[in-house]
Amino acid sequence: MTAYVHGPVTVEVPATSANLGPGFDCFGLALDLRDSLTGEILEGGLEVEIEGEGAATLPRDEGHLVVRAMSAAFAAAGAEPGGVRLRCVNAIPQARGLGSSSAAIVGGLVLARALLADGDDLLPDPVLLTLANRLEGHPDNVAAALLGGFVISGQDGEDVWADRAPVAPEISAVAFVPSGGLSTEAARGLLPAEVTHAAAAANTGRAALLVAALSGAPERLLRATEDFLHQDYREPAMPESLALVRSLRADGHAAVVSGAGPTVLVLTADGPGSLPERCPAGWTAYHLAVDHAGARTVRS
Repeated sequence: MTAYVHGPVTVEVPATSANLGPGFDCFGLALDLRDSLTGEILEGGLEVEIEGEGAATLPRDEGHLVVRAMSAAFAAAGAEPGGVRLRCVNAIPQARGLGSSSAAIVGGLVLARALLADGDDLLPDPVLLTLANRLEGHPDNVAAALLGGFVISGQDGEDVWADRAPVAPEISAVAFVPSGGLSTEAARGLLPAEVTHAAAAANTGRAALLVAALSGAPERLLRATEDFLHQDYREPAMPESLALVRSLRADGHAAVVSGAGPTVLVLTADGPGSLPERCPAGWTAYHLAVDHAGARTVRS
């Protein structure tokens, strides 16, 4: 019989930025902006409370992404709890390219694991990564949310891998977040089916350079964040974001579209400086450290 933890358990999960320019669908960086999820096993029923981002729009039933992730984790562990109480305190902006859906998925998986008495043995990180990838469809954000730091990930069929790479301690990010969102599906729909060999080769070189730049050669960040595969194609869906990227890059800042957008992310080794002053009207600027902890249980 499955044994559960008595009383509530709280986990925190970070925001993430995928791609970072050239690392399309394989680079993810965890950022120190966290959603907090508290769960408790009940004898029956489902109770969902939401505060913060998405409180007015997110479902409070089995359709909630955290609940779906928890159900997947329980099923993988052979557990069938009678009921669950869930409280979400969301700080990550929704549909902005900062990994809100990945945070919900990873948070739900880690929370379910923490609610099982033998959760660490039943659901180790590789199992959670596979479950998260199935729910999200690609591993870049979920891998960074789970493991923290800078993560290089990929998949070949059902085989999913993720490895952390070093990040120099002086690296941080400034995120410019617009008031309106954009779905990942809409952004992906603008991408071409094919690119030239020259574009693919240039992108490969920049991605390799970015690994070196983040680990200890920050003077290479501007060149290393050049993208040849996806950002320009997405401009019709987010013209203001691409205009901001170009303006910042023209002034020497390593600016990229964060994930599928429309948030713009600047990687910097010099702190925020005057970057927040470049925030467009109606947008919000965040100076964010790299989060090295990933999803974690903070109270049980």
